[in-house]
Amino acid sequence: MAEKTIMLVCSAGMSTSLLVTKMEKAAIARGIDAEIFAVSAAEADTNIETKNLDVLLLGPQVRFMKAQFEKKLAGKDIPLEVINMQDYGMMNGENVLDQALKLIK
Repeated sequence: MAEKTIMLVCSAGMSTSLLVTKMEKAAIARGIDAEIFAVSAAEADTNIETKNLDVLLLGPQVRFMKAQFEKKLAGKDIPLEVINMQDYGMMNGENVLDQALKLIK
C-alpha cells in the first residue's frame, strides 16, 4: 500500500488521466510512494468509502461540486481542494502534486 493516496475527480475520469501520469512521474522522481488515480464524479462516492484517501482534488470543470464533496467528506479528515486551473490546463503534474502534498501535511 502506498504512503499517500491522492484521488482526482473530474467529469468523466478521462481528462485527468494524463495529469495523473505526470503526477506519478513527478512522485517517482522525488522518491514519493503515492497512489494517484482519477475517477468520475459518479465513481467518487465508492472510492471515498472504500479507499484510505489522504487528499481529494477536484478538476476545475467540477469545481461547482465542491460543497457536495465537503458534505461527503465531513468527519473523514480528508482535505479537499480544486486543482489550480492553470496547472490543470498545462497538465503540470509537478505543481498539482505539490498542491496535494501541501494539503496532506
